[in-house]
Amino acid sequence: MALGEGCPQAYAPLEKLMRRRLGRECLYVPSCRLGLYVALRHWCRPGGRILMSPVNDDVIFFVVLAAGLRPVQAPLRADDGTIDAEAVPKSLWRSLSAVLTTNLYGNPDPAPELRARCDASGIPLLEDAAHAIGTVLAGRPVGGFGDASVFSLSKHTGAGTGGFLAVADPASREELARARDALLAPARLSAELAYGLRPYAEAGLRGLRLTGAARAALRLLGLEERTEIRMALRPDELARTLPRSPSLDAFDSWARVDMHSYRLVPGRLRLRRTERLLARLDERLAAHLTGTQRLLDTPWAAPRPGPAQPLFRVPLLVEDRTAATAALARHRIPVGYLYDPPLDRYAGDRFTDPSPAPAAASWFARHALPVDPLRAERAAAVLDRAGVRPARPPQTAPTRAPARVPPHVLRRPGPSPAAPRLPRRGDAGA
Repeated sequence: MALGEGCPQAYAPLEKLMRRRLGRECLYVPSCRLGLYVALRHWCRPGGRILMSPVNDDVIFFVVLAAGLRPVQAPLRADDGTIDAEAVPKSLWRSLSAVLTTNLYGNPDPAPELRARCDASGIPLLEDAAHAIGTVLAGRPVGGFGDASVFSLSKHTGAGTGGFLAVADPASREELARARDALLAPARLSAELAYGLRPYAEAGLRGLRLTGAARAALRLLGLEERTEIRMALRPDELARTLPRSPSLDAFDSWARVDMHSYRLVPGRLRLRRTERLLARLDERLAAHLTGTQRLLDTPWAAPRPGPAQPLFRVPLLVEDRTAATAALARHRIPVGYLYDPPLDRYAGDRFTDPSPAPAAASWFARHALPVDPLRAERAAAVLDRAGVRPARPPQTAPTRAPARVPPHVLRRPGPSPAAPRLPRRGDAGA
């Protein structure tokens, strides 16, 4: 433990910041994907079936498989890629063991409806809030509806490491902490040095316009391993591995893609940098909100009700994403995470149950152009000059009630006030 702290006291400052923001008990984890695995193993029995979004990171798909669960792909809305709860057949609800939301790019899945359906079925609701640390729905922060939720500090904060597992029942913390600690790998000097040097190396390469060299350097460090949008499935190897689940070790070669440090005990450098960036999250959220509002005013944005949210990426809808991506690349504006094809097409029914209504997910995955709201002005100008044509969803679903923008986004940056305790599962009105 010389390099890393590896003890609850070291994580306490980070957990305090997040607890104050979310109003729930929070457990620090080295990565969102590790936190999700811990949650799945705690709340779901192996062999169960879990409803999830097909437009999702393939790493999450493999974490679900590693936990011994069968992914069931949900129908989505074509305009924003969120789960369409009304399109899930009643017969399917009866077969599920859990529901996992995605909150893609920060657009909230319908957590109140999903919470009600999970309660009626007696199954847990788990929230993946990696993209949604600043999103609010029905007056509550995303991550405050489920039995558990996971957050990433690699997204809005830009820490490049760390996350949280937040829980409705504080009594579960001790058991979850033991499960986390049993999965951790010892800190490594090489990983800590790479983490410390990465921001400077990336900035230097970008300044020299050595984008290709930057990508190559990231691959050498094990931080980027994809040649396509989706990682290689390796179906025969995956089929041989499935009987070994639940086991994170067995699925490590899939679960670690693009983040080999996802299980490492964090060193002092990681924890200190992460704490500093998390303390400035309000400032970043305010900037994301401004950029989101700008992008939502463009012709490529799907109309949506209510005030803007501080999205992690704004999924603009374009007819030709390849051409739009190329236009942005010429001005060194990268496109955000893509999730195409949907997971049921990527993995096939050998490894997942397909969506009962796959058309909307396929359309969204093909036309979504996720743009960083911090680059909103430049990106909008480039797309306009390039003559990029907007795409319109094949059909428009009924709109939801407007979601309230969190007060901390609208005020000046500063310390977050203590959040009120949110109802736990079993409380009245939860």
